[in-house]
Amino acid sequence: MQNHPDPLAAEQGGSDLRDDQARASDRGLRDEQGLRDEQGLRDEQGRGSGRRLRDEVDPLVDGWRAEGLDETLIAMLEVGKRAARLQGLVHQAVRSDLAELGLTYAEFEVLAVLRRAGSPYQVRPTDLTKQALLTSGGTSNVLQRLEKAGYVERGTDEGDGRGRWVRLTADGLQITDRAMDASGAAHEDVLGPVPYEKLRAAADALRDVLAPITPRR
Repeated sequence: MQNHPDPLAAEQGGSDLRDDQARASDRGLRDEQGLRDEQGLRDEQGRGSGRRLRDEVDPLVDGWRAEGLDETLIAMLEVGKRAARLQGLVHQAVRSDLAELGLTYAEFEVLAVLRRAGSPYQVRPTDLTKQALLTSGGTSNVLQRLEKAGYVERGTDEGDGRGRWVRLTADGLQITDRAMDASGAAHEDVLGPVPYEKLRAAADALRDVLAPITPRR
């Protein structure tokens, strides 16, 4: 005798299968949501723990540690590399704007020293060299170019031929103000994304590093 399938049993089996599929789908969604929540918690914990971002120097640090370099030496290398990289980024941005004004970075530094001196914007060459962080030969070359451009004038003190001075001209004052505005804008372009608190902390930390070694240089 041939057996015929029970329609009610088949319908019940299909319903059970659909229920199983629904439960599996629901578990999958809950698992996926749980993973997202767990990842979000880890991310939040990472931010809360002050986890640092990585920069271009970090791969070098990984290599130094793998080679077994002393941690103190690694810190020294990191300071040098990051200071050089930061200087390069800022100078690249500033030089681009200065070039549009027909100035080099060294020329801008000399003009800025004179501008900061206040009216009559006059400084002795030795002080100019020190404040612009140039060599005496470098300062002499820069002053020749600036004098030729009409931005500075040089002279000696009356009654003391040994006392020399360098002074901004009216044209020099004008170009210096434009250059200082360009420099400020370039610094903001490069460092603008960094919060003030971190900039202030970095500036203070670099002073602490630089101050003890400056007298030896």
